[in-house]
Amino acid sequence: MASLIPRKGPHGRRVWQAHIRRRGYPTQVRTFDTKAEAEAWAAVIESEIARGVFVSRVEAEQTTLADALDRYRREVLPAKRSQRQIETMIRQMSVDRIGSLSLAACTSSVIADYRDRRLKKGVAAQTAKHDLALLSRVFNLAAKEWGIALPFGNPVSLVKMPRIANARDRRLVDDEETRLLAAAATYGGEIGPIITWAIETAMRRGEIAAMRWEHLDRKARVLLIPETKTGTPRRVPLSTAALGILDTLPRRLDGKVWGIRPDSISQAFERVCKAAGIEGLTFHDLRHEATSRLFEKGLNPMQVAAITGHKTLQMLKRYTHLRAEDVVGMLG
Repeated sequence: MASLIPRKGPHGRRVWQAHIRRRGYPTQVRTFDTKAEAEAWAAVIESEIARGVFVSRVEAEQTTLADALDRYRREVLPAKRSQRQIETMIRQMSVDRIGSLSLAACTSSVIADYRDRRLKKGVAAQTAKHDLALLSRVFNLAAKEWGIALPFGNPVSLVKMPRIANARDRRLVDDEETRLLAAAATYGGEIGPIITWAIETAMRRGEIAAMRWEHLDRKARVLLIPETKTGTPRRVPLSTAALGILDTLPRRLDGKVWGIRPDSISQAFERVCKAAGIEGLTFHDLRHEATSRLFEKGLNPMQVAAITGHKTLQMLKRYTHLRAEDVVGMLG
């Protein structure tokens, strides 16, 4: 039987401390406001020990989600490529009320409530999905590698992911490309050449910002991308227009092709779009535009995937928006 001992708690009120001692198991101690709560907890623990299914919850109860997120930041994040974005997510979760909860208290209903609150604040469904994905990685790591027994397993696995709207189908229309490049020329800096480069190569923003001269094989007209979002290096064939852009660029001492960060690319692009009077266009839409143009040039899906780095045809389809009028000529 468990020992129930009355103690003096905060503000002088009485609390009850339950002690469970069983041979072969660490002593279990927990404090409750009432004797009935202590008895109920002790009955559950003793039943689990008797059935041989008991796992200590102490560490899960003493480790807050903010603690786990901070450990993930220190031990795992340095090996990730998208560190800044994940750090922002970790800070946001840590200051939210969910961050103060113990891992043991993070049930599926708690996670679902966090998801709903994020969506009500106006964050995009994709952003909320990224939040849940990060939480899921942290819970899995805690259980599998940190040795923290989670009483409910990974609670995120029981939560429905936010529904993502249909894939964007925004492409450059009418004279938008001309207006965009004209505004970029007026804006100055590297954004103009970067816009053209993105349309010619279908490269991601981060891949463009990380380009280095040493990865260019001018003779073969190929650029190596050693680190990609999917983790698989790829070689991008370069058009005459793409090579022409490189010919206009000065050689930097640090070996990088561009002297601009990924987030700065997006900021400059937004300002250029505003100056050009273009609405609803993001820098990432240029990847959609470039991918669609590759198909319009007659390349097959495997050839396009080799250039863009898409892992599956389903993902490739999301980034491809062919215009019916442009396909007519292929039909004969």
